[in-house]
Amino acid sequence: MVERLKSVIFQAELGSVYDKTGRIRKLAGLLGRRLGFDEQGLAHADRAAFLCKADLVSHVVNEFPKLQGVMGRIYAGRAGEPEPVAEAIEQHYRPTYSGGVLPSAMTGAVLSIADKIDTICGCFYLGLVPTGASDPYALRRQAIGIIQTAMDQGLDFSLSEAVGCALEMLGAAGTELEGKTADVCGFMESRMAFLLEDAHIARDLAAAVISVSADRVTDVWQRAAALQRLKSEPDFESLAVAFKRVVNIIRKADAADTTGSEIRLQMFADPAETALHEALLEAEKTVSRLLEQKDMDAAFGQIAGLKPRVDAFFDTVLVMDENPEVRKNRLALLQRISDLFARLADFSKIST
Repeated sequence: MVERLKSVIFQAELGSVYDKTGRIRKLAGLLGRRLGFDEQGLAHADRAAFLCKADLVSHVVNEFPKLQGVMGRIYAGRAGEPEPVAEAIEQHYRPTYSGGVLPSAMTGAVLSIADKIDTICGCFYLGLVPTGASDPYALRRQAIGIIQTAMDQGLDFSLSEAVGCALEMLGAAGTELEGKTADVCGFMESRMAFLLEDAHIARDLAAAVISVSADRVTDVWQRAAALQRLKSEPDFESLAVAFKRVVNIIRKADAADTTGSEIRLQMFADPAETALHEALLEAEKTVSRLLEQKDMDAAFGQIAGLKPRVDAFFDTVLVMDENPEVRKNRLALLQRISDLFARLADFSKIST
């Protein structure tokens, strides 16, 4: 049955369904390795990917298309395939509609994501991009399916790496590969923003989190939820204002004053500079550890603890000093603080 897929066209310029299963196998292998699958898990994912479209050439699915995947599971079971393989064949189509059931097993989840990434990347590669209300290939639904599946199973993988791999298999290279990868990831980010808002995360908070990084779906949700909880604190607005001031000063500064500058301790002329620098060094170490532990609430709490030092700095120090060396040194300090914030969220996007 798999062999017969060579005569079934997936899309005129993207080859046959057999070609698509080959791409799904490679993507499933990449995702499985990144997610720590053992040898047996990788073998199951590869075998399920090889067989996942076989039932499309069966008489039953030809007569009853809604049974695709279901019949694949039955055929695989009758043929003596391992249960995880048969199960993944059915589950890789999930969710089949908006709000539909998600894959319940890890192998099925990986196969589902690999299949959907291949379809989305194939369409973007050919310029078949959703516009307005027009989405003939249901790419928005498939993107949402990827995000929901990753969240449901807690799958921590690099979206840009998977998209780049999919586009390379389609023939993209060089600047085209970079551009198409950015386009697909941007499309995925728009769906993340939609789902975050649907989960009652404020729009500005979603934008603040996504704008700094949306490469790992689970990470986006963890940071967004932690930022939402931080926003409920009574002094959040004054915190956001202080942090926005840091970011805005850096953005408005002359590039010559902020490019490649290092903090020089001997240039500190005010105790507030030294105090802020010492607090920053401690926060950088602690935030790195907390992010590795996925403790987003504590990470946000750590940078929130910088606020008194930031306020004291602005109260006593003139950042844009007439002395160019002093000015560059103070901007370098603020740049490091801004970089620390950017590991969690872009506070300049938060409404205050």
